[in-house]
Amino acid sequence: MWDLTRAELRRFRWWALAALLLHLGVLAFFTKLVDLLQQPRIVYQVGAACYGAIGLLLGAYQMAGYRRPNTWLQLLHRPLSTSHIMSALVIACGLLLALAIALPMVITLAGQLSLTARVVDSRHWWLPLAGWLIACGAYLAGAYTMLAPKRYSWMVLVAPLLLYFGDASGVSAISVQLLALLWLLALLAIAFKPDLTAEPSSSLAEAATAVPLQLAIYCVLALGAMAFQLGLVVVGKDPLNGKTSANTYLDAARTKSSDLLTAGLADSAHPEAELWREQAEISEVAMFSIDFEALPQRHELTNIAPMEFDDDERQIRWVFSHDRMRYQGVSLRERRREGELGVGAEGDAFPLPALALGAERLVTARTIYDYDTHTAQLHPRIVLPIDETLAMKPDTLGAAAVVLSDRALYVFDGRALARSNELIEPRLRFALPGRLRHMHSVSMMELLDGYLVSIIYGRGSVDGAFDSWQTIWQLRPDGEATEVARRALAHDYPMTYRHYSWWISPAMHWLSAQSQALFSATNPLEQRDRVDRPRAMVWLASCLMLISLVASIWMVRTRAVPTARRWPWVLVCGLVGAPALLALWLLRPERQLPERSSASAVRAAPAGRT
Repeated sequence: MWDLTRAELRRFRWWALAALLLHLGVLAFFTKLVDLLQQPRIVYQVGAACYGAIGLLLGAYQMAGYRRPNTWLQLLHRPLSTSHIMSALVIACGLLLALAIALPMVITLAGQLSLTARVVDSRHWWLPLAGWLIACGAYLAGAYTMLAPKRYSWMVLVAPLLLYFGDASGVSAISVQLLALLWLLALLAIAFKPDLTAEPSSSLAEAATAVPLQLAIYCVLALGAMAFQLGLVVVGKDPLNGKTSANTYLDAARTKSSDLLTAGLADSAHPEAELWREQAEISEVAMFSIDFEALPQRHELTNIAPMEFDDDERQIRWVFSHDRMRYQGVSLRERRREGELGVGAEGDAFPLPALALGAERLVTARTIYDYDTHTAQLHPRIVLPIDETLAMKPDTLGAAAVVLSDRALYVFDGRALARSNELIEPRLRFALPGRLRHMHSVSMMELLDGYLVSIIYGRGSVDGAFDSWQTIWQLRPDGEATEVARRALAHDYPMTYRHYSWWISPAMHWLSAQSQALFSATNPLEQRDRVDRPRAMVWLASCLMLISLVASIWMVRTRAVPTARRWPWVLVCGLVGAPALLALWLLRPERQLPERSSASAVRAAPAGRT
């Protein structure tokens, strides 16, 4: 086994060495220009895509050379078991990828820690492992694509995509990558057999292959919604790119704030509605939208945004450290350390990771801080309740400052926020009537005795199953809020399109959502309402599952399905629907009927006359 491993290492050693030098050179070049550890998430995602492409190409190239009949026979004709041969090839490529991907990252981190004043946290040392796991997972996917039957080998590429769209962060993201790697390794072990055209032999192997195959088919079927929208674009009837109907969500989203108030108050029975409509045409109506869909989490591997800001007066760049939970100073002139920056005069640690909104203001999930460049101190200015999460940076409406959390809208004294460094209390608190995740925008107009607040809900209704509406509230100086108008907003797309990802397979819709949320922490800013599916969509999904059930009964008799697995397949097709039926069609070939013997068709020749 180890001889085969060494042979594979010798085979690719020069390629691995060239990749190591090239990777190290690229990292050194960009490290000279910018601090790679403080880049936004998109930079990490591009890097992960490059590592995945390298692993995918390596796996495809290696197994494409071995899968030729004569070469495959020679490979397996060794005094080793098939599992040991596969392990030797996989271990060799794992070491090669560690040399080409993980080692340059470790060298770069060590150099940045020892030779520069930049911040290197413990979370950054997980990045080489994460990059290596992504490359190894893509390698296994490429190898499986070459060895498994071509009818369904492509489905394994869905696993790396699930990693790309997953919500887990930090060590949890490493756990998701490790779980995907183990599943891909099991799939490769199933496909690595003497007869590459043979189907999975055991029930467990077939189940391990069928589950990701069904999920991949579901993802392909879900692209039908994109094809439908593309068709609307071609004919010029797509609401997102063209004219929308009146009183729809997209129409409201494109309407300016004053016209929104006028439209929302049109059918209001409140005695002052007509006066407010006239006032909206001449007064200032401010519109606020959500600024944060997520905020930094401690020890996450990537950054939502660069966690640093510059003090131009002192010529110091402050970089947040997750280990110290304080900002580390770096001189912009001498490029050396310049102390730490914490909260208040004592420099206390931040309770949560802080995100800079410029050189004068920072935020955490529950606190807004102001930075005083004269004293080089951070002062907490606004603190939300412990069960709320900040969703919007402070904005102004006249002399007031408005702040939005996931549960409430706050009104503060704008002059006090701008002039002092003290902690300020809100003048008014308005509890939101719906989930922040579904909110599009908030419009506010100042009245003689309070404010008029208009909220548009419907985010996620364009290509989702949520309703949309506009609600208008009168917020009085004593904090009392009264709803004065409410209007339902029509949907821009038909019902079948909005529920499409669910009714094609409710089971796979649930599984894909669970896969994306695997090991992820709860994000209060992304909490959604429970979806009530219309009865018509429930009947449509039920009919599709029934059709799949009936079709599977016929299919298991015409495909090469072992007798003991026929009824489990029928049950799965009835529960999952079309993805399971298509997986059965791809996974199991047609049954080959035995040919008749030609000897039985020979007839005796008739006797001739004399």
